[in-house]
Amino acid sequence: MIPSLFTLGAGSPADHVYNHKFHVNEDGYWLWSGNQGNLVLSLIIIVVVGAWFVKKVQTGSTSEGAGAYVTKNRFAHALEVICVYLREEVCRPLLGDRTNKLMPFLWTLFWFILVNNMLGLVPILDVMHLANKDWKANAATPIGGTATQNIWVTAVLAVIAMVFFNLAAIRHLGVVEFFKHMTAGAPFPASIGVFVLELIGQFFIKPFALALRLFANMTAGHILLATLVSFAGMVVGKGFFLQGPVTLIAVFGGFAIFLLEVFVGFMQAFIFMFLVTVFISLMDHHDHDEHHGHEPAHA
Repeated sequence: MIPSLFTLGAGSPADHVYNHKFHVNEDGYWLWSGNQGNLVLSLIIIVVVGAWFVKKVQTGSTSEGAGAYVTKNRFAHALEVICVYLREEVCRPLLGDRTNKLMPFLWTLFWFILVNNMLGLVPILDVMHLANKDWKANAATPIGGTATQNIWVTAVLAVIAMVFFNLAAIRHLGVVEFFKHMTAGAPFPASIGVFVLELIGQFFIKPFALALRLFANMTAGHILLATLVSFAGMVVGKGFFLQGPVTLIAVFGGFAIFLLEVFVGFMQAFIFMFLVTVFISLMDHHDHDEHHGHEPAHA
C-alpha cells in the first residue's frame, strides 16, 4: 500500500491528469491514448449498466399487483430517482411538453459526463504504470487519465450540444422564425447588429463556455488532488518524524479533496446538461412574452 502511494505521488501532479499517448504512427499522430481507453470503458459501463437498469425498472406482470411498478433493486431505484428528478424538476419546467422527446439526449449527456468524471478519480493510469514499467518510463498507457479534462473531448461534447439545441430550435420554430428570433424584434438596421451578436453567441460563445467550464473544473480539482498525494512521495527517505506527519496529511487531505471531487463531478455533469436545457428553452421565451404581452389588452 505504502509503495503504491509513493508511486502515485511521484513525478508531476499533472502527469496523473493529462492525456497519455499509447500508440503513435510514423508521422507522430496519436492513434490511441489513455483518454480514448477511458471513453471506450465509459461506453461499456453505460451500455451494460443501462441494459441492467432497464430490466430493473420496467413494469412487471399484472399478477404482481402493485409490486409490478416497484423497482427491483436499490441501486437501480437510486438511478431512477436521479433520472426522474432531472426530467420532472429540472427539465420539464423549462421545456414543457417537449420534455419527453428531448430527455434521451439530455440524460445521455448527464450520464456520459458523470461516468467519465468518476473514472477520472479512479487511479487507472497509475495502476497501469505500476503494472508495466516501460509504460511508466515512456509516459504511455492504453487507458487512464481524465477524459473530461481533455479540451478536445469537452469541445466535441460542446459541439454536439450546440448542434442539438440549434436543431431543436429550428424544428420547433422553423427556419424563418429561428433567424427572426435572433433579431430580438429590433428595428432595422439595429436588427443586423443584434442578429450578428446572437449568431456568434448561439454558435460559438455558448459551446465555448460549455467546453471551457467542464475542462477547467476537471483539470483544477484533479491536479489539486494529485498535488496533495504527491507530498507523500516528496518526503520518502526523509525520516519518520517528517515522513509520517506529511504522509498522514497527504492521505487525509487527499481523501477530503476526493470527496469534494466526487461532488464536483456530479455538479459539472448536472450543469452541462442544465445549460443545454436552458439554451433550448431560450429559443421558446418569445412565445411566453407575446402571450403575456396580450394579457393587458384582453383584460
